[in-house]
Amino acid sequence: MLVALARDPDTRLRDVAVLVGITERSVQSIVADLEAADYLQRVRVGRRNRYQVDPSGPLRHPAERDHAVGELLGVFTTGPAPSSEASDEASAAHR
Repeated sequence: MLVALARDPDTRLRDVAVLVGITERSVQSIVADLEAADYLQRVRVGRRNRYQVDPSGPLRHPAERDHAVGELLGVFTTGPAPSSEASDEASAAHR
């Protein structure tokens, strides 16, 4: 759930449910739990929600509490796309 919302903070929970393979109601419940535990914040943007994951929170399992959520998300999410200027420079250097 956190990975899906970290990858696309503007996604609808309905779409997360399809992606994860569970019901929308289950997704809503999990998101509510994650919000209550301060792993996730819901921000209203017009008629939609935007989800912000707090990467500094510790993982829940006692054996993993010394690791932050951001460490796990870093494995499954990609960084920002390079700017077009950086891409142009890399292409020019490659030629």
